[in-house]
Amino acid sequence: MENTEQTQRRMSLQTMIIPIAIIIAGALIAGGIYMSGTSKKADLSGPATIKAEIVIEPVTTADHVLGDPKTAKVTIIEYSDLECPFCKSYHETLSKLYDENKAGGKLAWVYRHAPIVELHSKSPKEAEATECAAELGGNTVFWKYLTEVFGTTPSNNGLNADKLYEFADTVGLNASAFKTCLDSGKYATKINEQITASKKAGVEGTPYAVLVMDGKNVPLVDKDGNGLGALPYPQMKQILDQLMK
Repeated sequence: MENTEQTQRRMSLQTMIIPIAIIIAGALIAGGIYMSGTSKKADLSGPATIKAEIVIEPVTTADHVLGDPKTAKVTIIEYSDLECPFCKSYHETLSKLYDENKAGGKLAWVYRHAPIVELHSKSPKEAEATECAAELGGNTVFWKYLTEVFGTTPSNNGLNADKLYEFADTVGLNASAFKTCLDSGKYATKINEQITASKKAGVEGTPYAVLVMDGKNVPLVDKDGNGLGALPYPQMKQILDQLMK
């Protein structure tokens, strides 16, 4: 999880010049990539090792998606926690990258909930709020609401819970209907199910990203198989630019 040791490792990784594209290329060449729904251990000859027993659920219509995963050259599946400060910065990075690539339909972006409840007790309810936004306003409003939360919260359980109702008004939802939805707790089970699925996908800290190319899943991990976390914009852009060629 997002403990002190992992935080230090992530920050170290972010400040190093890492040939991430080489790691990805090595994984692809090795042929030990995880196909959607499988859990075989990758047999990599390159520097990265993908952990065993990983199951990454395929993208479906139940997911929250920008772009079209069926036609995009690269799809980013992001596992995220709304009260995680690294997720907050990563949301900005992926938003910028998606805006740069959406015109050509080359990139799709999938958001999945992975609250670290032990650290961020408020995050599950915030995730429920985004699901209420999706129910009442559709996919576009889901992403607007998500951005409002990330753009406002100081992270680490710093968001006032009353803001969740204010955001509904900001994105144009019926305030009464939203309150009824959120107070009912109807999406608590879904969030718990996504937390379980994220752990099966190899998530031990957030954010955690998986690139999907030609039906193959390539988690962004270091040489030990640990998620690389919130890679900054220049490094993510370098990865995507090479893969988009």
